[in-house]
Amino acid sequence: MSRRLEPVRKPDAGSRPAVAPTASAPAIPATGTDAARQRLALAQTALLSALVAGTPAPEGFDRNRLGVQSRALTAKRSGVVAKVAPELPEILGDDYRPAFAGYARNRPMRGGYRQDALDFAAHLLAQGRPADPAARQRLTRWWRDRAGPTPPPPGSAARLARAVHAVRQALKGRWR
Repeated sequence: MSRRLEPVRKPDAGSRPAVAPTASAPAIPATGTDAARQRLALAQTALLSALVAGTPAPEGFDRNRLGVQSRALTAKRSGVVAKVAPELPEILGDDYRPAFAGYARNRPMRGGYRQDALDFAAHLLAQGRPADPAARQRLTRWWRDRAGPTPPPPGSAARLARAVHAVRQALKGRWR
């Protein structure tokens, strides 16, 4: 194990920073464990950004393979959003996947999948989409119902249903 850490502990005398200095990211010294961790963190950030935010591929990575992975992650993201908000694919029909891919291409997810669904709907509405007025009206209604203030806490009936469910789950575990 210590042999594998030697390059981290004792960098070459002629080594340079892994990332060129910019206004937002000053040059990082290429010596010591902390510097190696910082370089690794920057490299990981660049890779993640290329995968989910559409930035250029970092040096040393195959741009085509990153594109394939990026599209796969976008497809997975659109699938989860479709499960969280099944009305969106229903409203948009066959245009859902291509529209979501266009939306997600340069927008990393923020705030979870529910927020992503709301942001996607807002993005489409801001562009005057979908083209069908009835679909646009349904999407607008869907967005307004969910983007407003949170609904009041559920009443006693909902609390009772949750309590019954919890008791059933507890009893189910006893007889296994």
